[in-house]
Amino acid sequence: MNNFQINKIVVIGLGYIGLPTAALFANQGVQVVGVDINETIVRTVNQGKVHIVEPGLDSMVDAAIQTGRLRATIECESADVFIIAVPTPFKGDHKPDISYIELAAKKLAPKLEKGNLVILESTSPVGTSEQLAHWLSKDRSDLSFPFSSDVPDINICYCPERVIPGKVLHELTMNDRILGGMTPLCASKAKKVYQLFVKGECLITDTRTAELAKLTENSYRDVNIAFANEMSLVCDRLGVDVWELIRLANHHPRVNILQPGSGVGGHCIAVDPWFIVDSAQDITPLIQAARQVNNFKPQYIVKQIEKLLVQHPNSIVACLGLSYKPDIDDLRESPAITIVKALSKQTAIKELLVVEPHITALPASLKGKMELTDYRSAVERANIIVVLVPHTAFNRIDQATLKDKLLINPTHLWR
Repeated sequence: MNNFQINKIVVIGLGYIGLPTAALFANQGVQVVGVDINETIVRTVNQGKVHIVEPGLDSMVDAAIQTGRLRATIECESADVFIIAVPTPFKGDHKPDISYIELAAKKLAPKLEKGNLVILESTSPVGTSEQLAHWLSKDRSDLSFPFSSDVPDINICYCPERVIPGKVLHELTMNDRILGGMTPLCASKAKKVYQLFVKGECLITDTRTAELAKLTENSYRDVNIAFANEMSLVCDRLGVDVWELIRLANHHPRVNILQPGSGVGGHCIAVDPWFIVDSAQDITPLIQAARQVNNFKPQYIVKQIEKLLVQHPNSIVACLGLSYKPDIDDLRESPAITIVKALSKQTAIKELLVVEPHITALPASLKGKMELTDYRSAVERANIIVVLVPHTAFNRIDQATLKDKLLINPTHLWR
């Protein structure tokens, strides 16, 4: 352990987590190589620029590039530490797709040397770290791995990220980290790596517990958001203001109801619960029910809009917000996208206006019967306004312009 040197780190995957992580290590004086299969991303990073919206990241990446501590490439290189931060999406019927992790394993396997540490950060089903070790061992039979040796040639650890977009750099630095080693030595080496920039506590455990901890954190939040969303439906039926209800109920010393909204999106909360369900479908009815409630909320909002359209056909409808949460550009699993897609098929809508201040063009999946515009133009032109994401920018809307509009607002904006 005392001989473990951290002179060079390879980060595979330069997305929402990989790029900030690479920049943080580089700005601590470590030589960092970022690897990505997307040549545009590689070229952008090498120019000292970023392809995602995250406060402070652009200047940190530029500083790391200028000092020569960070560079990007499509090819993997030798290093002391390899960090895998690639996507883990669905592959039909909510089955986890870990093929990107397998691809990363194939990229780095030829570069492994005795004493290396491989850290998996991608959100993963329980047992993925062990699978990673087996994938690597197939390509490197000359090296020993943690499933066959207490003191292996190659060390493997699972360390999930637990950050919020918009505060990634702060939370990567300040939040506690879970280090799930396949052996205690693996976890100890990972702790030495993260303590280069992490000011939070580094908590050591085994890989399976660490993998499940990440999934548990987001499933816990999903269940609690589902309760809030379900109560919003109940309040609509009973003619009760859900925001007043929650405000009063939260005065109870042991009650903390979350805020309802348009649904649940993002790659974490909308996805991770299904990874648990996939591992234990017959004993997770609560988690599955929460997913159903949160997935139903966008459909409910569409039905509310359809009722208005029956009374006001040939309307101009403005949808405010596309991202999955306020003040970011991330559209992954966004319930707003689901709602807008459904509205684009409505023949009673004369014009469908979409407002998302954090993007400059609609994604390919939304091209068609809709127009991306600014919020002032949308509010002026529309007679039906649907608030899908409570972006801070929307607070600048003159509410006097809303008095003659039909408003559907499942968010806390303007309350």
